[in-house]
Formats: sequence, structure tokens, C-alpha cells
Amino acid sequence: MARRIFISCQYEDQMKAKGFNLLRWNKNVPVEFVGRHILDPVNSTNKDYISRKIREQLTGTSVTIVLIGDKTWGSGWVAYEVEQSLKKGSPNGILGIRLHDGVTVPDSLRECGAEIIDWKPDEFEAAMNRAALAAGRAKVAVAGPGGGSRCIR
Repeated sequence: MARRIFISCQYEDQMKAKGFNLLRWNKNVPVEFVGRHILDPVNSTNKDYISRKIREQLTGTSVTIVLIGDKTWGSGWVAYEVEQSLKKGSPNGILGIRLHDGVTVPDSLRECGAEIIDWKPDEFEAAMNRAALAAGRAKVAVAGPGGGSRCIR
């Protein structure tokens, strides 16, 4: 049975996230999952509505994968998605994937105990399984002002 994952990314990395979501159909990549996400912009500026859509997509997932690009560290929505992933009744495991060398990994991902890996598709399946096993053991991330977040217990 395929693992259900939530894909989180900063808006500018949307096309790379769509490519990641398509990996499950690539016969040369040993990864199996059902992707839940908000990879297309929500047609609203209402923060409560967008927050609700994120929580809906998180329902039934066991792992949140944060695709880490150049501006992910400053994304308030990514921080919110991580926070909600950890606050669920059955918390998600968190996995960070660097989209390329030199990106700044958000402090909140490290503080919450997320495993951070490089873009190596052959390693994605094992890393997702490790994240699922670690679910519920992470500290809870709380979004702060200016898009940052911090972890609390």
C-alpha cells in the first residue's frame, strides 16, 4: 500500500514540487506514494480559508515532505504546514529534501528533528519510511511572525 504524503514547498518551487509528485509514475525511480498538496495557488486571499484547505489536505497523511529551495526558510505557509503536520491528532513525520546544493535549511526543520536529505530519488522511499517511523516524536513547530517558526514541546 502506498504511503500518503503531504508535499510542502515555497511558491517559487511549485514546478519542482509538481515534478516530485510525478516521480511515483516513473518506473526508474523506486518510490511509491499518494501525494496530497496545494501545488496550485488557492483562489483566495482569505488566510482562514487557505489554512483550512491546508488542514484538509493533511488529513490522512503520515509524512510531510518539505522541498527546500532558495526561499523556503522565509515562507510562512511552509512553516504553517509543518506546524499543522506536527499538531495533528496523529502527527506526521517530517522529511526535508534539498532541491539543490547551497539552500538554507529552515531552523525549524532541524529543531523539530526532521531528517534532511539531498535530491537523490533512489533514497526517497527509505527516507519517507524513516520519517513515518519517527512521527509523533518531533517537537511541535509554531509559526512565528515574519514567516519563521520555532519548536516547542
